[in-house]
Amino acid sequence: MSDPKRVAILISGGGSNMLALVRDMGPDHPARPVLVAANDPAAGGLARAAGLGIATAAVDHRPFGKDRAAFEAALSARLEAARPDIICLAGFMRILTPGFISRWEGRMLNIHPSLLPKYRGLHTHARAIEAGDAEHGCSVHEVTAELDGGPVLGQARVPVLPGDTPDDLAARVLEKEHLLYPAVLRRFAMGDRRPIQL
Repeated sequence: MSDPKRVAILISGGGSNMLALVRDMGPDHPARPVLVAANDPAAGGLARAAGLGIATAAVDHRPFGKDRAAFEAALSARLEAARPDIICLAGFMRILTPGFISRWEGRMLNIHPSLLPKYRGLHTHARAIEAGDAEHGCSVHEVTAELDGGPVLGQARVPVLPGDTPDDLAARVLEKEHLLYPAVLRRFAMGDRRPIQL
């Protein structure tokens, strides 16, 4: 087997999807985690990653104000040092500029809580309920300059049940995210971009 692909994971909070990815990257996996980075030094996922022996970095976006390019330059410096082959956005709540995306395009994945192309952006669970959808879910896609618009590499579906609140729906979707993202990463690391359905 060729050398495992080097994976950097970007988070903003507790990192539950990051943990799902890391736990799947066992000895037989075509990839391994080399960095978990966050835009918030208080992100709970940093301590969880460190506890698993993974290198971590915090690049606080707040001191940069509205200068996204400067924030991304600082983040890129940490990423470049880790030499990732793949970057996984896992609850990373910063919109990235086209300049940053073009640097990593074709090697950057994101998980989004809707069945893309439906409900790009935020508040996806409430929007699905308000629309009267019978099903909802999550998508893993390649990151391009179009927000939540890159090629979809996998989707998982859940039913929308009578009386669902956005929180109810979010919890069921999150369970699927934790299955879908590792499955897509495993295939992507082997060069397989065929979409999968869970």
